[in-house]
Amino acid sequence: MVTGGYAAIGAGAVAMLGLHLLTGLDPVHTVISEYAFEPDGWLLLVSLTCFTAGATVFGGLLARRAEDRGAAALVGVWGLCMLLIGAFPTDRPGIPLSMSGGIHRYAAFVALLTMPVAGLILARRYATSPYARAVRSLSMASLGVLVLVVVPYVVRMLGIDLTNDDIPAGVTQRLVVFFEVAVLILLGLMAQARSGYARRPLSPAAGARSCGDRSRMAGSVVR
Repeated sequence: MVTGGYAAIGAGAVAMLGLHLLTGLDPVHTVISEYAFEPDGWLLLVSLTCFTAGATVFGGLLARRAEDRGAAALVGVWGLCMLLIGAFPTDRPGIPLSMSGGIHRYAAFVALLTMPVAGLILARRYATSPYARAVRSLSMASLGVLVLVVVPYVVRMLGIDLTNDDIPAGVTQRLVVFFEVAVLILLGLMAQARSGYARRPLSPAAGARSCGDRSRMAGSVVR
């Protein structure tokens, strides 16, 4: 099951890379959503669906412990939003916001916010994990770059004409996506290590030592 989660994320990454190579669009100024308008745009839906599958696997793994279910829910929301982003394409540049474009935009914002929050929660809870520092750093970096992603939308809402050609919108968006997929992979590793440790059986030698210790303790109490 866990291997399937990693495989899904790997397949999603390959599909995303293939999309970029086949379309040949400018990744500095073109946002990922606009790739859906290209002949090979179906790869975008494939990639996001694979990311959703990976998030579902790792979210389920995290949800096995009651104290992690909040973070698991955030990971699940991220996966659902990835699916919505792919199912509801954005609007072409210059076209007023449609229902599909609105769902796409707000699902993207929720997704970009939930994964780093889940990462920070789990990095704090499992601070001794070898993955905690990396999860924390990537989550903070994701939130920082997310501010740069949101600023152009705020500027446009204020009536200032600003296009993606004026700013490196493609770079900032891709950085956030990269950071968040990396956080998802590390959360899977963190959850897997935690689950494996919780379920690790005692070796025969360890079991014998444990029984011996209990016998000596019982004998000292009787004496």
